[in-house]
Amino acid sequence: MQDGRCSCRRARAGSADGVIRVRRETSGRKGKTVTSVDGVPGSDADLRTLAGELKRACGSGGSVRDGVIEIQGDHREKVIAYLRAAGHTVKAAGG
Repeated sequence: MQDGRCSCRRARAGSADGVIRVRRETSGRKGKTVTSVDGVPGSDADLRTLAGELKRACGSGGSVRDGVIEIQGDHREKVIAYLRAAGHTVKAAGG
């Protein structure tokens, strides 16, 4: 924490360019794959609602941590298609 502000809020504010980034991660998860969705505009309640919709669309579990939606498994294509259909600008990030 610097200047009395939470570092996670600064990271979330830095990604407010209007583009939602979807990436696949395995780092720090004992080899298990997670699809991360970052840069979603809205409040924490909006994030939780969208996370629930994405989990149902993918048929998988997940959570919201530090302003990032995490869906268990590699569901990048389904998540990108769902978000684009909802009218968002989406970019596949990472490798």
